[in-house]
Amino acid sequence: MVSGGDFDDAGVFRLREDLAIIQTLDFFTPVVDDPFLFGQIAAANALSDVYAMGGTPLTAMNIAAFPRCANIETFSLILQGGAQKIGEAGAFLLGGHTIEDKEPKYGLSVTGTVHPDRVVRNSGACEGDLLFLTKRLGVGIICSAIKGGAVKEEEAAAVLREMAALNREAAFAMNKSGLRGATDVTGFGLLGHLHEMCEASRLAAEVWADALPVWPQAIELAKDGLIPAGAHRNRDFLREKTEFVNTPRHLQDIMFDPQTSGGLLLAAPPAKAGKLESDLERAGVGYAIIGKMRTGRGIRILDRR
Repeated sequence: MVSGGDFDDAGVFRLREDLAIIQTLDFFTPVVDDPFLFGQIAAANALSDVYAMGGTPLTAMNIAAFPRCANIETFSLILQGGAQKIGEAGAFLLGGHTIEDKEPKYGLSVTGTVHPDRVVRNSGACEGDLLFLTKRLGVGIICSAIKGGAVKEEEAAAVLREMAALNREAAFAMNKSGLRGATDVTGFGLLGHLHEMCEASRLAAEVWADALPVWPQAIELAKDGLIPAGAHRNRDFLREKTEFVNTPRHLQDIMFDPQTSGGLLLAAPPAKAGKLESDLERAGVGYAIIGKMRTGRGIRILDRR
């Protein structure tokens, strides 16, 4: 049903008329020093692809790489963190595979289920849809600052907790509202994943920079020029596809910032937006309405202040 043609978050394979499986895989190097927290964040990030496609995680398998000299307790804590998130998602850990490598890496291969008629894709956005974002931006900037010693992990505790949070409740609200266009915001940044949605849906987007939910620490760090290399790569790739109007440079950088375990980006028809807001609020999910889909090509970003 779904392969890699439109850069969807996962693959989908129909098993029968009323059942399809969602398959995804994601792993990366540590973004924090705390091994248990790293395991939680990496697992939440991998599980997010299933949620973004409208599915329910069913099973997971660990993917790990560790140096021969690694402390076995550290290795164990990473796996425990991942297992905790898998259990929270209601999925089952079936094992996994580990190799030796100079740099540690961890993540999951996840299988989920979905009804074939209720698959949510990044090609499902329509003209006039409002864009909802369910987690705050700037985590790539903050994690880079943590690695560089500019910010301590305890000072960014709230940021890291949100990174470790599942997108489950946001996905439930998305499904209850009957949305058909969504993606999650990860390594390509907000504008990179919105660009994929625009291309797949054959539409353009307007983003309201003044409405973006952004971590305050990220704003200060971005103003100081502490931007990760991935943000510059994302900007270079999208240079001809984005137009900024009265948008400060630091907010531009935050929109290109690579996110780890970011939120869901939801395209909601205006008639369904009120229900989506109610469902998100009832579930305790933070969100912001950051723009809308429109005809044309590319992304126009403006600050309305």
